Amino acid sequence: MNFNPGTVNEIAVFNGFDFSVDPGEFVSMVGSNGSGKTTLLNVICGSLSADRGKIFLNGTEITGMPEHRRAANIGRVFQNPAAGTCPNLTIMENLSLADNKGGAFGLRKGVNKKRTDYYRSRLQLLQLGLEDKLDISVGSLSGGQRQALALLIATMTPIDLLILDEHTAALDPRSSETVMELTLRVIEEKQLTALMVTHNLRFAVEYGNRLVMMHEGRSVIDTRRTGKDSCTIESLLKTFNEISIECGN
Repeated sequence: MNFNPGTVNEIAVFNGFDFSVDPGEFVSMVGSNGSGKTTLLNVICGSLSADRGKIFLNGTEITGMPEHRRAANIGRVFQNPAAGTCPNLTIMENLSLADNKGGAFGLRKGVNKKRTDYYRSRLQLLQLGLEDKLDISVGSLSGGQRQALALLIATMTPIDLLILDEHTAALDPRSSETVMELTLRVIEEKQLTALMVTHNLRFAVEYGNRLVMMHEGRSVIDTRRTGKDSCTIESLLKTFNEISIECGN
């Protein structure tokens, strides 16, 4: 991919880049700003078009598929807690919309009250007491509560891939821990394939069964399962520092 083509600021990323995620993998991805992490997520989700190459999801090519159609099979939780929910709607209304993802919306009530007990049971998994607050506006929730709800919404219907786009970066330390514990619980319960971009090296080390470090549109570390167990915050920092020195920083 080329950014700012034909200018002095032209940058090419992902030249000859081949990256795949196996079913059931939980990938933690780290890297400095500009390394290509978020660009990769945007290309996968369709909010950014690749000018070369092909993208496949569960064996089906999605390279030319628009973002809204990919969303039927890809769940995404953003860095901003406000991005994954509708603040002016109630928790019940948000969950009802998510429950109908990919379905038709006609001239009928948007909220199916027959699903109330199901929504309460899903909210109980968050362990935040939201199951008793179905009728309150989502905009009145804390950042951590909204992010937990966004995670629930992203995984409400069956998906092939869960994208976690620095989803704890805007939260305070306690909320970050809560959301990460919930993330792991949801991934394990639903046996999801997940790709998480994070700047938190401890989360990258502690969570997931594969760790990838990006630099200038390529992976400089890619270790799975038992190999990942040998990764430490110190070893990742050492690689960061070595890359920084090579780049003249």
